[in-house]
Amino acid sequence: MEQFSGIIAGFSLFVIIYISQWACIKGEYYFTKKFWIFFLFTGIAGIAVSLLSGNITVSSIASISGFVSLWGIGETIMQEKRVQKGWFPKRQKKK
Repeated sequence: MEQFSGIIAGFSLFVIIYISQWACIKGEYYFTKKFWIFFLFTGIAGIAVSLLSGNITVSSIASISGFVSLWGIGETIMQEKRVQKGWFPKRQKKK
């Protein structure tokens, strides 16, 4: 299984980036840019799991997840600006 750890980590990277992008868009839509706090805690947790894991594949995937989540903090803030420019829909307040 060791010989596949790089392929598994690479595939996981694509999946994690896709989920993170989706979470950034939906999180900003429903929770405003305050959603960055979710990415902060997820990033710290991912890095902590990476440091504590004894398995290289789990450690790699957790590290990728943690750093992508930390990157999501900036993307969530930028998403608010994209919404203001009209590139993404703004949530209408419920009546």
